[in-house]
Amino acid sequence: MRVRFFLAALLLVTHASFGANTASKGKSPPAPIEAAVRLADWQLARMHDGAPVSRKTHETSNPRAWEQAAFWVGMTALADAGAPPRIREAILAMGRANQWLPGAKPYFADDHAITQSYLWAATHGAGAEAREPTRKLFDKVIDEPAVTTLAFFVPPEGYGAAECLKRWCWCDALFMAPPAFVEMTRQTQDERYRAFATKEFWATTDFLFDPAEHLYYRDSRFFERRDAKGRKMFWSRGNGWVFGGMARIIPGLAADSPDRKRMESLFVEMAARLKQLQKPDGYWPPSLLAPEESPPETSGTAFFTYGLAWGIRTGLLPREEYAPVVKRGWDALLRAIQPDGRLGWVQQVSDRPESVEPGDTQYYGVGAFLLAATEIAALNEAGR
Repeated sequence: MRVRFFLAALLLVTHASFGANTASKGKSPPAPIEAAVRLADWQLARMHDGAPVSRKTHETSNPRAWEQAAFWVGMTALADAGAPPRIREAILAMGRANQWLPGAKPYFADDHAITQSYLWAATHGAGAEAREPTRKLFDKVIDEPAVTTLAFFVPPEGYGAAECLKRWCWCDALFMAPPAFVEMTRQTQDERYRAFATKEFWATTDFLFDPAEHLYYRDSRFFERRDAKGRKMFWSRGNGWVFGGMARIIPGLAADSPDRKRMESLFVEMAARLKQLQKPDGYWPPSLLAPEESPPETSGTAFFTYGLAWGIRTGLLPREEYAPVVKRGWDALLRAIQPDGRLGWVQQVSDRPESVEPGDTQYYGVGAFLLAATEIAALNEAGR
């Protein structure tokens, strides 16, 4: 009943999907927010079928799991960027339908991702009730912290039974959980949440960051893996999760804190490497050190474009050096909009570089596109 109510609510706040990409017809590309609203509307109209998702998992249809959560994170940014009121109303309808509950696993970072949209809702009309289930969960995580290694070992029971998943032992987790903990401190003034987030962020970084390549391994299983040409495997979207996550964490850290200074330095270090790895067509390859014959891939590209645009706007990155990189990335994302309105070329759910097809789309790819669009618009505005 609750799911049917949510879908009905979305139909009330969603316009019809848009047609073919205007850029492909020789017309001027749409303004960033216009393009984002069109894509958001298209996705909202298809929440029941994933849009449709090419590779469905047991989490795809779960409105509290990470796949949909990343879409709602992008929606909060779009609402803040001046999108029509229906975008805000869709976020609130989703949260109410979920009863503001996080995912089912209390220590699993992916199940914390949806709380970022709840915390946004708490300050945009939903009130404290949107925050309290998350606060209760975070208190448990802090007061009864998981005690386990960060080494990733898959037991016979399967991937989901890996003991280290109770901590942030895979790089994607740095987007999923710490922005919510940092935001909880901002809303409650309780420093414990931010302290926990930064402590665990640095534990993960010290373990997974490769100082020679200035990139993150997805998890410890990839330390020794190499491709057919002997190159290290650095997954585009995995690094995108981290880079986009830092753009969401840093604003919540005190301006003069050692944690902020260290994270800003790390962000700039990664940005310099990512600038080198962008392909001439504007995309980043699924495997960052393997550009040859690589397909377009929009989820990693969107997160990198978002982070780089944010870095320019906030003064961490010089505009003259990075603006061309951002423009190429944004143009590539616009080209990936398919004739039926979907964002294509999104690598499906995985933990490593894989093949991608033009029609492949996913909630998290759309969410990353929305984040990129809002920062492109803000950057354009700041440059006037």
